[in-house]
Amino acid sequence: MAAIFLLWVIAEIAAIWAVASLVGFLATLGLLVAGALLGSALARREGGKAARAVMETARSGRSPHHEITDSMLVGLGGLLIFVPGFVSDVAGLLLLLKPTRGLVRRAWLKRLERRVPTMPGGFGARRSRVIVVDSEVVDESSNDERRDPPRVIESE
Repeated sequence: MAAIFLLWVIAEIAAIWAVASLVGFLATLGLLVAGALLGSALARREGGKAARAVMETARSGRSPHHEITDSMLVGLGGLLIFVPGFVSDVAGLLLLLKPTRGLVRRAWLKRLERRVPTMPGGFGARRSRVIVVDSEVVDESSNDERRDPPRVIESE
């Protein structure tokens, strides 16, 4: 992780250096400030759209996992816009634009599905049965595929 951070910092410095060599120091500062201002306006607009989409999907009774993922990506894009540098501005802008955000979301969800085992109950769901007897918890879940009926313990 430290190596990735170091490479990102080197890429940011190289990009700022290259732009400053082409247009000058003050113009480079102006571009960085303009990118932050325009990016924040875009992040505010896309964030509002994403929040409304989550609420609408939840009200309709459907699972809003795509909309929540979009909201997280919009938040990450907004954060990247505020980090000074051209590389982070471009990455943030790509996350704020709907077509590229959809591509990132699909790739991210595919990666999560490969890494997180899924059960019949849905994405990441786990099934277990717990019986409480006289304030004592007895876990009846098992990792094998057979499903025995739960034991019933009767007491006075």
